[in-house]
Amino acid sequence: MDEELELVYEEAKEKMDEAMERLVKELRKIRAGKANPSMLDGVMVEYYGSQTPLKNVSNVSTPDPKTIQIQPFEKSLIEEIEKAIQKANLGFNPQNDGHTVRISIPALTEERRKDLVKMTRAVAEQAKVSIRNGRKDANDHIKGMKKEGMSEDNAKDAEANVQEFTDVFVQKVDAELVVKEKDIMTI
Repeated sequence: MDEELELVYEEAKEKMDEAMERLVKELRKIRAGKANPSMLDGVMVEYYGSQTPLKNVSNVSTPDPKTIQIQPFEKSLIEEIEKAIQKANLGFNPQNDGHTVRISIPALTEERRKDLVKMTRAVAEQAKVSIRNGRKDANDHIKGMKKEGMSEDNAKDAEANVQEFTDVFVQKVDAELVVKEKDIMTI
């Protein structure tokens, strides 16, 4: 029984860890007015007939807080990179000097900042829902173990343990949210 319970805990924690990883990845994509190479993570470039992630065909860097610089491994890709960035519809206007592509990150308006905060909260809520789903799955498994002979007290203790680490993960989500909101609202 104890080994099975440990597996239930591990499985729930894994699901919650995955939700946190997704949250961090999604929050990185939400731009806060500062240049960040991860803003272009979803950009796919046509490379020898197949769609390839931008970071696989170029070096992406931020020489200053308002600029993203893309240095293609092959100069022939410059126009394809420009097209891919425009096609990704990220609100960027890439500039090409023949060797590199530069993107100037425009300052955010107050209204846009508020929209980004709403988007950030929605992403955080999705993470919380995933965490709660992990808790529900664990609790369902514990109820099944109870039907198989686990004592009432042990089942209650197990559910309390699951709730305890659920609370820890929800607090982590809230902490990430506060940091990102502050980052967005800082001018």
